[in-house]
Amino acid sequence: MLANNSQAFLEYLDDWYANLPELPLDDLLIDGADRVAVTCVDIIVGFCTDGALASPRVQSIVAPIAELFKAAHAGGVRHFILPQDSHPVDAVEFGAFPVHCVRGTSEADTAPELRALSFADSFTIFEKNSLSAALSTGFPAWVTEHPEVDTYIITGDCSDLCVYQLAMFLRLDANARNLQRRVVLPAQCVDTYDTPLEVARELGLYAHPGDFHHVFSLHHMAANGVEVVKALK
Repeated sequence: MLANNSQAFLEYLDDWYANLPELPLDDLLIDGADRVAVTCVDIIVGFCTDGALASPRVQSIVAPIAELFKAAHAGGVRHFILPQDSHPVDAVEFGAFPVHCVRGTSEADTAPELRALSFADSFTIFEKNSLSAALSTGFPAWVTEHPEVDTYIITGDCSDLCVYQLAMFLRLDANARNLQRRVVLPAQCVDTYDTPLEVARELGLYAHPGDFHHVFSLHHMAANGVEVVKALK
C-alpha cells in the first residue's frame, strides 16, 4: 500500500530537498552574535571513524561543520554547545543499539577536526546517555540560563535520531514558553547512517535507508517550525 500510495509524496520530497534555500550566516548575526548558539550533537569518534556505529556519511559532514564553527566564531559567536554520547558500560540503550561511545573510551571523544580548532577549549560539552540532549543533562538548564540566546544553529548526527530530538526540543520548548526563537538547521551539516535493506535482511537488523530517513526527518522538522536550509554561507 505504501509503495503505491507514496510515490507522489516521495517525488515531492526529492524536489523539496533539492530546492532548499541557502541562508547567509550574517543574517543570523545581524542582531548580535551573543544571541546565537551553534549546537553540534554527537560529532564524536564513535559515530565518525571508529566503533560499531561509525559511519562514512557522518564523517563526511565533519569538515562542513568545522568550517561553520570557524565562520561563526569569526563572526563573534562564542556559544558552542556539544551534547555528546558518553554511555556507562551497562547502558540500557545498548538493548536497542550495539555498544558504542562508552565513557572514558576514545569513541566518546570529540572528533579531532573539532578538537583542533583554536577555540575548542571554549566548547560547552554535555554528556548524554540517550538520544535526547534534553533528558538528564545540563542542556535544558543552560538554555534557561541564557535567555539572550534566541537563535540556535543545529548540526551533527543523526538527522532522524539525536539531531531530530535536539531540534524538536528547542522548537517545542520555545513554543511551550511562548518564546520567539529561531532554530536553524543547515542540511549540509547533518546526516544519518545507512543500513540497506539487503544488509538488514542478511544480519537480521531493522533496515535504515539513510537517504530516506535523512530527508524525511528534515521535512518533518521543517513542518514543525525548524528552519531547514541547504547551508549557511
